[in-house]
Amino acid sequence: MRLERYSLGIGDRFGRQGEAQLTAVARAGESGIRVTPVWNKSHREHTIIGTQPADVRREADCAVAALGWTGPYYVDADHVSAANVAPFLDCCDFFTIDVADFTKQTSAPEEIRRFADRHGRFVGALSVPGIAREIRVTNEDLRRIAGRFLPAVREAGRIYRRIESARGRGNFVTEVSMDETDEPQGPAELFFILAGLADEGLPVQTVAPKFTGRFNKGVDYAGDLEAFGREFREDLAVIAFAVSEFGLPDNLKLSVHSGSDKFSIYGSIREAISASGAGLHLKTAGTTWLEELIGLALGGGAGLKTVQDIYTGARARMDALCAPYAAVIEIDPARLPGAEEVSRWTGEAFAAALRHDAACPAYNPDFRQLLHVAYRVAAEMGGTYRAALDAFRDPIGEQVIANLLDRHIARIFPRSAGA
Repeated sequence: MRLERYSLGIGDRFGRQGEAQLTAVARAGESGIRVTPVWNKSHREHTIIGTQPADVRREADCAVAALGWTGPYYVDADHVSAANVAPFLDCCDFFTIDVADFTKQTSAPEEIRRFADRHGRFVGALSVPGIAREIRVTNEDLRRIAGRFLPAVREAGRIYRRIESARGRGNFVTEVSMDETDEPQGPAELFFILAGLADEGLPVQTVAPKFTGRFNKGVDYAGDLEAFGREFREDLAVIAFAVSEFGLPDNLKLSVHSGSDKFSIYGSIREAISASGAGLHLKTAGTTWLEELIGLALGGGAGLKTVQDIYTGARARMDALCAPYAAVIEIDPARLPGAEEVSRWTGEAFAAALRHDAACPAYNPDFRQLLHVAYRVAAEMGGTYRAALDAFRDPIGEQVIANLLDRHIARIFPRSAGA
């Protein structure tokens, strides 16, 4: 199973927007932008909402049947670990193996020595085609990188082999994620991480490192745009070099997690993948949930009341809702409107505050981030929230399609050759 060059992770918290999401992908294809959809949902989201991995497979298959989609598509077991991978094995064909927590462990001295001996030929000037600057690697650097990342690499190998034993070799796509760490991984770290994955015999097709800057949920990138662009280009070069050196799959590509709404870096990413011929996997899990809220607000009546109630609940429980996402959100409570004020808003006012349009004076990134993590409140509404999604299906679908197509796919993915 070989992942296509451009792919889009389309998470869907409540499993109602599969057709709208696929419509956006299909319309992109009609305009010459060919992107493969990958429905993804994590164990954490399933636990909060009360769904099962099989529900995502069912949503994807139904959307494909309803639209007559004939292209490839996948269902991703997102951010799985050894502790929670089992329920995903029967229904997923894409596995994002998350080993970020294992970067906090330290390798045994003998393991570090063996790795350093095996890859000692790269000590000195690491000359990577496509990178103008010289990357210096000392013996100490090599041992430091091995000490920090080998436990994660070994764990990725263990989880991969468990998946392989259940699904068979070549019957699924493998991604390795180390993005939720404290420190970014530079080109040298990424190169030796890939060396370790190759040592494990892991046919990784996409890798998600931690980049410099902030990738906060649902809002734009925060950081040095020039530095990010340089780092992204160097990572692409490192991947190409690692493929040639270690025999990794030749379609290995970068995956950008928390990639939705990072509009300020889409231009540099698009330019880099166009110039290099590299692929890209972009994960956009949370943005569809926010478009649901916008569609409900614009629907007025019961739809507007539903999203106002969600905000009221989120405002009262902000600390608890934000705690699991502390590393990827930055909310200033002083910039949040009061629940009573929001209860008086029109649907248009609610949508304007929530929609990611930096040119709109009413747009409120703090409001948007809080609602991004507030899906637990909607889940606790049970059938009431799902009934609202069904009742306001059309205005919600319009928002989901426009958001994925115009703000995401069209901005970051190049047109295919000859289109």
